[in-house]
This record gives sequence, C-alpha cells and structure tokens, in this order.
Amino acid sequence: MLEGIIVKAIGGFYYVKTKEGIIESRARGVFREDDVTPLVGDRVKIRISEEDGTGYVVDVAERKSQLLRPPVANITQAIIVMSVKSPDINTWLLDKFLLMGEYEGLELLICINKYDLAEEKAQKHKDTYEKAGYRVLLTSSKLGLGISDLKKELYGNISVFAGPSGVGKSSLLNKVDPRLNLATGSVSGKTQRGRHTTRHIELLELDDDSYILDTPGFSSLNLDFIEDESHVRHYFREISKYGSGCRFLSCLHDKEPGCAVKEKVQEGIIDKERYENYLLLLDEVRNIRRY
Repeated sequence: MLEGIIVKAIGGFYYVKTKEGIIESRARGVFREDDVTPLVGDRVKIRISEEDGTGYVVDVAERKSQLLRPPVANITQAIIVMSVKSPDINTWLLDKFLLMGEYEGLELLICINKYDLAEEKAQKHKDTYEKAGYRVLLTSSKLGLGISDLKKELYGNISVFAGPSGVGKSSLLNKVDPRLNLATGSVSGKTQRGRHTTRHIELLELDDDSYILDTPGFSSLNLDFIEDESHVRHYFREISKYGSGCRFLSCLHDKEPGCAVKEKVQEGIIDKERYENYLLLLDEVRNIRRY
C-alpha cells in the first residue's frame, strides 16, 4: 500500500499525492457503510489496482482538524481574505469566518487586500483586529505589497484561503507562486459581488511541507455547529478576555447588568462594530437553536 494526501476530489474520484506521483483513486464501499467520506487534506493509504494502475482508498488517518465549509481536513491555519474596497469589506462576514476558525482551533491570519484602493480605511481595520488579538497583513496584488510576508506565513503549513468571491484570493496566490496560474475574476458592477473563479476544492503544493487551498467563494456560513449560544462569547478573543470581569459568570454581554464587556465597548477598548457583530452572531445562534 502507498501512503499519501488527498489533494483534489471531483465526482467521487480522489487524487492522492504519493511518493510515486498523484494517483487517481476511489474510496472503498465500506466507507459509505461507516458514513465516512474522505476529504481533501486527508492522510490516506491506498491500494493500487494491477489492472489499470488506479488506486483504492483503504484507510483514512485520524484528522487533526476538519472544516464543514469548505469540507477539508488537517488544515493548520486559515487565512481570511477580505478586500477593503471593490467589494467593500464586510466585517460581519469577517467576524463569522473568525468565529468558525476559533471553533476549529486553527491559527488565524487576516489578509486585508486591495490596500491601494483605500489605504486609510485598510489601516483602520488592521488596527482594530490587531487590537483584538489577530495577526493582520495589508496586501495589494496590483502593487505586490505584502506578498513576501504572506509567503513566509504559508511555508510549513496547510493553509485554507477563505473569504467571499471577488476579494482577490486567486490573484494573491498567483503572486505568491506564479506557477499556480489560477483563474481570476472581476467584480460585478451591479451587485458588487465577485464572480466565482474556483470551481472545486484542491490542495496546491508549494513544497513538500506546504500546501494552500483555494476554494469556491462564500456568501454565507451556517452556524448550526455551535451547540449553545453561550459558546459564542468564547470565540471573540477580546470579549472572552474581558468577560471574566462581569458580575455574572453566565453573562452573555447582551442585556445583563454589571457587564464588563459593555463597559469596555463604551470606553473604546473593545471595538463597537466588533461588539455589534458579536450580538448579531449571538442572535443567529439563538434562532438556530430555537428551531
């Protein structure tokens, strides 16, 4: 048997990178019986057919991490890409991506792209999220700004690039490694939404220890994986930090009295927009749990 990593999955076929190259494989029927679906990023063992040289996935190693959207395994970090303009930055969606990454326990990096279109606004968002405890890069594919720093963050990791379509994920990846030659798309003038350029999920190899994953764009994310509304507060770093000072241990930082988080918002220590996004996401989870 050969060991390898699934780098692409299309229509029931899994493309496994092994020491003997990439081998087109199918999964054994027992996986369906056990309700196990191999994912891009899975470390697997395959058996080669003597008839046609194709493979059969016979074992999937235990996963270190797993994302629901996109459905990938063993990612070590998430790079959340948002454009500062064209389309305008959506902090609610950014915070939703961050919540998901926190839930999965991933290393997180925020990339604010198209810096050249609105430098002051981009810097303001960078300051806000660094204050909240995140690493932030300002990038511009057009100017080549921040590309070398982004490269350093990628090596030694399996990184997922997340973010809505049109923010420049594929353009950034092409700057990181021109060999990737990913298709790029423009933003619709009518809707200000990007046109999808990535049609499937695929691991792109930078070197033997480094992969990046370019995925179809997102417009929404379901938070049904959060089991209780009280968990949301733990996925906002600054809210979790200052929440220990609340009068009640069960404080959700919404309408409760003696809330240290709301005090920090009033003092400007916690960003007001971040807090408002927290309340929106808290309500979203409440509504999911209600039904």
